[in-house]
Amino acid sequence: MSKSIRLSEEAYDRLAARKREDETFSEVVLRIAGERSLLELAGILDDEEADALADAIDERRARRRNELEGIAERLREA
Repeated sequence: MSKSIRLSEEAYDRLAARKREDETFSEVVLRIAGERSLLELAGILDDEEADALADAIDERRARRRNELEGIAERLREA
């Protein structure tokens, strides 16, 4: 059984942009609708795990910032 739905031009264009050459529109809708949302991850970590993850992210960002500053300094000296 099939159903008809109405889409705005913008919604149709967005859907068509996501459509692969070998897919029907039904298949692209099913593929997109099956994708997981980041909201589904809410609450997956306890507070301790979330804090540890945040600390690790902050540490990596600081290291990367220092690396980039070093590269920029070397480029200025060149």
